[in-house]
Amino acid sequence: MPPEFADPIRLAAVAIAGVIAGMALERFLSKMQRQAWKERNRWRWERKRVVAKTAADIWGPRKDAPPPKPIDAADQLRIVMGAQFSIQPLLNRSEVRVFKELDRMVIDCNPAWQVMAQVSLGEILRSTDASAYSCINSKRVDLLLVDEACRPRHALEYQGRAHHQGTAAARDAVKKEALRRAGISYHEIVGGHTTPSELRQLVEKLVDRPATGNS
Repeated sequence: MPPEFADPIRLAAVAIAGVIAGMALERFLSKMQRQAWKERNRWRWERKRVVAKTAADIWGPRKDAPPPKPIDAADQLRIVMGAQFSIQPLLNRSEVRVFKELDRMVIDCNPAWQVMAQVSLGEILRSTDASAYSCINSKRVDLLLVDEACRPRHALEYQGRAHHQGTAAARDAVKKEALRRAGISYHEIVGGHTTPSELRQLVEKLVDRPATGNS
C-alpha cells in the first residue's frame, strides 16, 4: 500500500477506536452513577415497599387479585370442631320486655298475627339487583310483625341509649329504605320515651283485625 494512503487509514482507525472507547467509558460511568443513585435512595424504595405491604394488610388484596379459595364443608367442620361455642341471648333485657309486651298486644288485636325477633332482611326481602341485595342481606330488624300468612308487614326497631353511636344512623337509613321499597313499614320504639299506651296505640293501628263472618 502506498505510504500516502497508509497514514490516513491508520489515523481513521485510531479515531474510530477512540470513539468506541469513549462510548464504552461513558456507558460504564453512567452505570456507576445509576448504581450510586440507587444506593443513596435505597431508603425510599424500602419505604414504598413497607407502605405497600401495610396497605395490603389494611385494605386486603387488590381488586384484580385472584379471589381466595372457598372453604368447603369439610374445612368448615374441621374449624368448628376446633372452636368453642356458647349461647348468646337473642335479645337483651330491655328488648325482651318490649318483645313480651308487644307480643301480648298483637295477640289481643289478632291472634293470627305473630311477633318475630332479630329477623334477617335477607330472609324477608328479595331483589334482582345483586349489589343492592348484598347491602341488606346481613342486616336485621329487632322486631317484625307478620300476618296470618307469615308475610312481613311491619318492622319495629328498639332504640336504646347507645343505639345512635357510630354508623348506626346510616345503617338504619339503609334498612328503612329497603323496607319501604318492599312495602314494609318501619317504626321506632325509643327506650325510656315510648310509653306502653303509645305502643298499644301503634299496635292497634298496624295490626289488622280478624275477619268476622256474616251473621
